[in-house]
Amino acid sequence: MKHAHIKAEENTSTVTQFLLLGFSDLPNLQGFLFGMFSIMYVTIIIGNSFIIVITRIDPTLHKPMYFFLTNFSFLEIFYVSVTLPRILYSIWTQDRSISLLACATQMCFFLILATTDSILLAVMSYDRYVAICNPLHYPLVMNQTKCTQLAVGSWLGGLPFQLGQTCQIFSLHFCNANRIDHFFCDIPPVLKLACGDTSLNELFVFLVTVLLAAIPFLLILTSYSKIIATILRLPTAQGRAKAFSTCSSHLVVVLLFYVSASITYLMPKSIHSAVSDKLLSLFYTIVTPMFNPMIYSLRNKDVIAALRRLLIRTVQ
Repeated sequence: MKHAHIKAEENTSTVTQFLLLGFSDLPNLQGFLFGMFSIMYVTIIIGNSFIIVITRIDPTLHKPMYFFLTNFSFLEIFYVSVTLPRILYSIWTQDRSISLLACATQMCFFLILATTDSILLAVMSYDRYVAICNPLHYPLVMNQTKCTQLAVGSWLGGLPFQLGQTCQIFSLHFCNANRIDHFFCDIPPVLKLACGDTSLNELFVFLVTVLLAAIPFLLILTSYSKIIATILRLPTAQGRAKAFSTCSSHLVVVLLFYVSASITYLMPKSIHSAVSDKLLSLFYTIVTPMFNPMIYSLRNKDVIAALRRLLIRTVQ
């Protein structure tokens, strides 16, 4: 009888910390993973810092398009810094424990910055829509005040929703199960550990994802459908190529981010697997921010020209 009472107490005990399993199932690859993620982190910091610097020091890049790109590069640095340093620490020390508060803080910042990413990509597509479809009104519509308002709105837009969502998830009880089979505190693997029925939480996650990711994505699709229609009506092939080159890099970034993130957050919990969650999360948390500077700089003639001018000035 006493044994049964102790067992019942154990089953209702409250978890105070989690274990982020991460890549612990690959013990022979810990050194390789640490090296790979370190290189990725340095690449992300250097690549995005390069875009910030080049768009600030070259006067020809003082345009709304590059103002938003600068914001986007700042965002990418903060975004990966929420997860990657923790991953590197866990691999280096093999200490995989994380307190409930640290886990909630990481999730909250990650969700807020991911939302900023989503809204800012929509704002950048709107900028391209005005530039290509209404070029005569572009300086008037995308003035400095409007650009600042759009940027601030992007950074703060998801704040109340994601704070609420984080509080809702961490108000749940986590009984005994504290092993998060993931490399950071993301919603799907944390919800799996909650006791009782989490269907209401899953519904809230779905609604917030639709509001803060699906709606911006639809706005991007609407912008690009109008952009493509306008480009196809341009009289010369050279004009069409120039117009398309200004927005093709942005379209690539949008697809990389949204496809992987949407699959993760819109899939029902019942068909989530730890392996698929980790692979998809790697894409939108690390791989996409690493490739973004390359996509925006190598595919952008203005940025390449600005880099040439900078190199010439440095050599002289």
